[in-house]
Amino acid sequence: MQDTLVIIPTYNEKENIENMVKAVFSLEKSFDILVVDDNSPDGTAEIVKKLQTAYPNRLFLEIRKNKNGLGTAYIHGFKWALSKKYNYIIEMDADFSHNPKDLIRLYRACNDYGADVSIGSRYSKGVNVVNWPMNRVLMSYFASKYVRFITRIPIHDTTAGFVCYKREVLETINFDRIKFIGYAFQIEMKFKAWKHGFNIKEVSVIFTDRTLGESKMDSSIIGEAIFGVIKMKLKGLPKSTQ
Repeated sequence: MQDTLVIIPTYNEKENIENMVKAVFSLEKSFDILVVDDNSPDGTAEIVKKLQTAYPNRLFLEIRKNKNGLGTAYIHGFKWALSKKYNYIIEMDADFSHNPKDLIRLYRACNDYGADVSIGSRYSKGVNVVNWPMNRVLMSYFASKYVRFITRIPIHDTTAGFVCYKREVLETINFDRIKFIGYAFQIEMKFKAWKHGFNIKEVSVIFTDRTLGESKMDSSIIGEAIFGVIKMKLKGLPKSTQ
């Protein structure tokens, strides 16, 4: 077992999952992978099962019965990772919007440079997004600006889904009190880590839109991020640190 687990949630990612798994396992640092699949009808889980024979004790699979949201998939993975005693747990998309090579940079930010949470940030040094339509870039960018303004959290990319956590951070956050399942889940996790006083570092990365498969982005996800922050604020967001 390695010291770091990469959690990859999937739903209908048959075009990407094999290449992603092989890309991660080809890196100079060794990572384990947990795929959390929401019972994909396209056979994603079956592809992972076949790959497990080539990567025993390094590639793991958890299949959930229903598609219940990105946040709950990650929480499922977090609990699994903590039970296995991993020191570092990384969130990552399956579609190559996150460059596998940047996993090493996120890991080193925590392991070598003292961060408790490292974020693969699209906006810490300008706007590093490739192949997104301009309206989507602007929506994402200003959503993060909005969250920073409302919450005062000192993070440029609050909705980023490419994140490395030290196990102590996930042990501290009470998953039962996480309220959101989409983009607002990413905001809430970062906010709670910050309110607990953990050291958060942004690592500038280039985000590239998927070329294979279908995007899971829709207006309800963006709406949760925007209106969820307002809801959390009205309920006393600064007190929601457990």
